[in-house]
Amino acid sequence: MSRDDARLDAAPRVPWAAALGVELALLAALLPSLRVIQSGPWLIGALAMAALPLATGLATRWLRWRAPFVAIAEIVVWGLATTVVFFRDTAWLGFLPDPGVLRRAADDVAATFGQMTVETPPLPVTPEVAFFLVSATAMLGIVLDYVVITTRLPLLGAVAVVAVWAAPAVAVPGRSDVWSFVLLGVGILVLVWTEARSRPGADRRLWSAAGAGALAIGTVAVVTALVVTPLLPAPVARVSLGGSGGTGIDASLQLGDDLRRPNPSKVLEVRSTLGGAPYLRVASLSRLEGENWQPDRGDLGGGFAPVPVDPGIATTDVETDIDIDGLRSRYLPVTFPATSVEGLTGSWGVLSENRTVVAIDADSSDQSYAVSSTVPRPTLEQIRGAAAAGVDPAYTAVPADTPEIVSQLADQVTAGATTAYDRAAALQSWFRSSEFRYSLDAPVADGFDGSGVQAVADFLRVRAGYCVHFASAFTLMARELGMPTRIVVGYLPGTATGRVVDGNPVYAVTSDLLHAWPEVYFEGIGWIGFEPTNSLGTPPVFSGSGSASDAPTSAPTTAPVPTASAPAAPSASATQPAEELPDAPVGTPTSRGWSVTGIVLLAIVILLAVPGTIAALRRRRRIRRGGAAASWLLVQETAIDLWIPVRSSDTPRGLGARLTAAGAPPEAVAALVAAIEVAGYAPADEERADPLRDALAVRRGLLSAATPARRALATLAPRSLVVRPGTAFAG
Repeated sequence: MSRDDARLDAAPRVPWAAALGVELALLAALLPSLRVIQSGPWLIGALAMAALPLATGLATRWLRWRAPFVAIAEIVVWGLATTVVFFRDTAWLGFLPDPGVLRRAADDVAATFGQMTVETPPLPVTPEVAFFLVSATAMLGIVLDYVVITTRLPLLGAVAVVAVWAAPAVAVPGRSDVWSFVLLGVGILVLVWTEARSRPGADRRLWSAAGAGALAIGTVAVVTALVVTPLLPAPVARVSLGGSGGTGIDASLQLGDDLRRPNPSKVLEVRSTLGGAPYLRVASLSRLEGENWQPDRGDLGGGFAPVPVDPGIATTDVETDIDIDGLRSRYLPVTFPATSVEGLTGSWGVLSENRTVVAIDADSSDQSYAVSSTVPRPTLEQIRGAAAAGVDPAYTAVPADTPEIVSQLADQVTAGATTAYDRAAALQSWFRSSEFRYSLDAPVADGFDGSGVQAVADFLRVRAGYCVHFASAFTLMARELGMPTRIVVGYLPGTATGRVVDGNPVYAVTSDLLHAWPEVYFEGIGWIGFEPTNSLGTPPVFSGSGSASDAPTSAPTTAPVPTASAPAAPSASATQPAEELPDAPVGTPTSRGWSVTGIVLLAIVILLAVPGTIAALRRRRRIRRGGAAASWLLVQETAIDLWIPVRSSDTPRGLGARLTAAGAPPEAVAALVAAIEVAGYAPADEERADPLRDALAVRRGLLSAATPARRALATLAPRSLVVRPGTAFAG
């Protein structure tokens, strides 16, 4: 027995470093969750709960328990701790779970998923949500403990960590969190390093080699994330309101990251009897709570009612066909005011007050449907004569902490207006004047990338922002003047595709046309959309001829209504791609196409070369070291790379026979096996021959005998980086 073996037998090996690596990986995986879940003590509680089974694993391994019993002990500790923390009032003796505890746990999980379907991020942490987060984190810790420490497959555990880390980014895409990514990379690399360190007989020099390889991988990964990822196509938009896990639209007015995202993608195609492209609405927002406007909710069984307009107000019936392509949301893009929707699959409901269509058991993916709308067409005289009143007072509510600048400017801008419509039109003209500038960058630079009252006050001082700021400012200023208002989230009119179906041109709507605009309620007419966003969309204009305008409209009611003299097609500002507008949502210019492609291809080549490069560096280090152990390990790893079994039960002669059968030169194999046997059983001070030359001859013979495809795979993607000699996968 060697001195190393004697040392291993004298004391059990406790992988405390690997357990700390698992805890660090859990922290890295959980941090992005703060984007979709409110911060609080739940994060510390989750890490503490995960530490209990990990500590149990360390203790049972110190007692030399077998792997299955280690896992069972961890699960038992997790179950008891969870019961004590969350269900001790109903548990047996305060800590033993009974059927009632199991029912409560199931109800809490169901309540958590139900809350996810109705709340907008960040999700408030109720007791049910806290139980779900804390217990799920501890369960993930148990899984990582088994995969990383027991089965010694750290990269497989890293897959689970990356999946948890990426889930919030998929649900609510935003700007890249570099530090979160770096912590994730550190956590994964620590998992790999600590697992290698805990192997029996691990050599400290090999730890250094593993550390160098880990540093190389981490460097390439960080460079790829920072340089390449921002250039790739992004998800269509942010999380769907109450969505089923897909990407869609953030109806809480947190649209800045979506509008700044490069490379917009198509979300739908639309054609309408308007003759042009309509605005499409997704949700309306009437309540300002804290820093965010909240989407309107209510009973989904109201259905569509007739459009309530006074008898003297003319109306126009509009038919619109919409084909969804790349949008997943519980809220359906429709024209306004919709009176029916046909052709949908799945179960859908209608919020009758705002005519919003919401999924009950479905989503918008790949839906093709027809929307019927009845559009009020008041004359200029009629809308000037209508009062901005007649609805719930909640639509005129203003937060108590609204800065004075909002009301002061509202009074100043509308000082000469005598009717509600004239005041709304004055606000709209002021925002669209040269005093304001459309910008996606200025709000971020000045720290008011939001829609709350303070963000509005900052916007009114800086006078540069995007649709969220214009719509929020208009809405609050109009409410200060006593007018009922709300905000609508949807899409600007799309771009003509050149195709015509059933006599109507087809328009493509892309993700960068995501938009927000305000509506004002006029008694006897209904909700009328305004367009205060500077340089985007088409403002509403009404005919003064004494009769309703029958010209095509670019958006029924919720969007601008042109005069009778306006052209049939939407204006250039409404239909041109966003990148052609001044300071509009950024796209990727054509001139950058080749540079982007070159960077992506270069990154792919670098990533493909990383595994082989690391394996080559490790092989060179072992060749320089020489010795029987390094030579034998070199041959074992070559066999693993070529998919030759290397079992834990193999003797040197048994594996040598398999290598000879696979094409290795018999003389070199015999000499190498003899050297290994001498090194293992001869006295420590006996002089031995260096078997490195024989090992290299065996390696060359195995590679020469392999097929070209197998040889290329062993060079570019060596399995030995992940699969170690003697493990189940190596056998």
